[in-house]
Amino acid sequence: MTPHRIYLVYDFDEDDTIPVARQFIERGHPVTFLKNPQRGVVSAIKTGLKTAEGESLLVTMADMSDDYADVDKMYKLLTEGYDIVCGSRYVSGGRQVGGPFVKKNLSRAAGLSLKIIAGLPTHDATNSYKLYRRKVIELFEIESDGGFEIGLELVVKAHIAGLRIAEIPTIWHDRAQGQSRFKLIKWSPKYLKWYMHALKNAILPADK
Repeated sequence: MTPHRIYLVYDFDEDDTIPVARQFIERGHPVTFLKNPQRGVVSAIKTGLKTAEGESLLVTMADMSDDYADVDKMYKLLTEGYDIVCGSRYVSGGRQVGGPFVKKNLSRAAGLSLKIIAGLPTHDATNSYKLYRRKVIELFEIESDGGFEIGLELVVKAHIAGLRIAEIPTIWHDRAQGQSRFKLIKWSPKYLKWYMHALKNAILPADK
């Protein structure tokens, strides 16, 4: 198993994720709690990426939707020289179980078109489940101010900069309890910004 430390970013002290996470500590798993300085998804991810220690940083949600059996394979690719490893639901061996129909198909269409037209080396650029080499976080200023589009922003910027990106198949399960924090209508323009940035660079490269 890849050595790791868990950083849990929470919005408020009454967050019901905290008592569950404390059970991990009791079982001997290292967990560090980080209070989000501003409520919201994008601030939580930024806080985790900027505060967590180590040379590899994995973004994942606390709803256990991601398949952690993939982490060792993701880390192995990082040790082989890749800068970002993307978990992909839309390649052979990958799958999305549950989730809103519209969101799922928009994500699939965006990923496929970005791969074909913009040349992104992943079929699932919008998926947040990514392992980053620390230099990626240090190299780019994160501009996202909405939510989960931060993962798309980083992979687009990394691709344009010539960094190495890989993907592995992963199976994502819709959360069994609680409500998703994904806001399709509110965040769609945020995703569109980085989608168009990738397409624009493919048509008019920055060095020309």
